[in-house]
Amino acid sequence: MQFVPCSETALVNAIDAANLMGGDNLALTPGCTYRLTQAHGDGINGPTGLPDITTPITMSGLGTEITRAAGAPAFRILEVNGSSYGGDGALVLNALTVGGGSAPFPNVGGGIANLGGVVQLNAVTLSDNTATAGGALYNDIGATVFVAGFVLRNTATTGGGIYRNSGAVSITATIFANNFPDNCAPPNSVPLCPA
Repeated sequence: MQFVPCSETALVNAIDAANLMGGDNLALTPGCTYRLTQAHGDGINGPTGLPDITTPITMSGLGTEITRAAGAPAFRILEVNGSSYGGDGALVLNALTVGGGSAPFPNVGGGIANLGGVVQLNAVTLSDNTATAGGALYNDIGATVFVAGFVLRNTATTGGGIYRNSGAVSITATIFANNFPDNCAPPNSVPLCPA
């Protein structure tokens, strides 16, 4: 396990090291806001604030936020690449907020783009993200499990909260509010997602 000091550079370096080592558990600084000022990943669907997740990585915080800094160029926050996308990505987030990501046309997944990987979100808030599809989360081929979280104030052309292109998305005890134009898309693609 690595402890990650409260800085953009420290978090980027920790993810790069974890990918090189074949995965790791990252303990983020409690109460820290990691403000991303530039893209550090060159995602398949546009730039990504943090390096692409290509190995099993867990990030745990406590009142911790990862957000795009005001005035920074447009980029999503996280991309997880599974085997269909040239990686072995599996991401677990615990007690974090992921916010402010922006994946403008034609890019997807403003907060998180899960491209063939496995994503587990535990007590995570996805807020104030924007994208063409999947303002908070875009899922393609892979699987996402979302437990006891919040999806708030995200915007997209479709799937303001979550867009499930393919694969599986399951939500349990997760609250959706003020996502535009909808919480989940296509209709009925995410079980238990409120209309």
